[in-house]
Amino acid sequence: MSFDPIELWHSMGFITKAVTVLLILMSVYSLTIAVERYIYYSKAKKQSVAFARLVTGYLKQDKLQEAIDSSKKYRHSHLARVVSAGLYEFQHDITSGTADVAGHDPIEAAERAIEREALITTSDMKKGLSGLATIGTTAPFIGLFGTVIGIINAFRGMALTGSGGIAAVSSGIAEALVSTALGLFVAIPAVWLFNIFMNKIERFQVEMSNSASELLDYFIKRRGAGVNLGARAS
Repeated sequence: MSFDPIELWHSMGFITKAVTVLLILMSVYSLTIAVERYIYYSKAKKQSVAFARLVTGYLKQDKLQEAIDSSKKYRHSHLARVVSAGLYEFQHDITSGTADVAGHDPIEAAERAIEREALITTSDMKKGLSGLATIGTTAPFIGLFGTVIGIINAFRGMALTGSGGIAAVSSGIAEALVSTALGLFVAIPAVWLFNIFMNKIERFQVEMSNSASELLDYFIKRRGAGVNLGARAS
């Protein structure tokens, strides 16, 4: 028996061919998501490092507006999104006089803005990963379905021809098992990539949490020192 892919394809039934095409499409989708997310995370990491260095200098000089403006240059940075959200909310409250309203704390408002932006940023980072998880979970079962159908067809062919023995069904079973192998080939990289990307997101979440904590500490220290951030930012 030849295991040439073209010969195997021509010997497959309609359902087995459909399963094979579906698994190939799932593999292409996984690869596309993997490349896109890798580029996205690489940009996020690189731009966040650059933004952190830049914004630190501005905050040491109490230049909030410059720090906010600098974040626009790093639109792929998760730190820029979170920090700028807190800076903008805090500065807006200070300059607009909202901070003088009884019961309104600009630091608490900035903290809520940071939390909202962190949730949105995390959601953006997870785009496409649910597809990888779905493929990693379902691909082996789709391949198994193709295998079962192939084996059923092999035994049905044996019944129709009246020939028996392993030789009569070995070719059909081998062709059917290709679906299982292909399903595992698609599922294993998808699960592997999903776990890698989720670990990256967890590290990004830690970085956002640390940056948010440092920013809130900065607001508290400057308020305690009596620095008019609204005036110095303008």
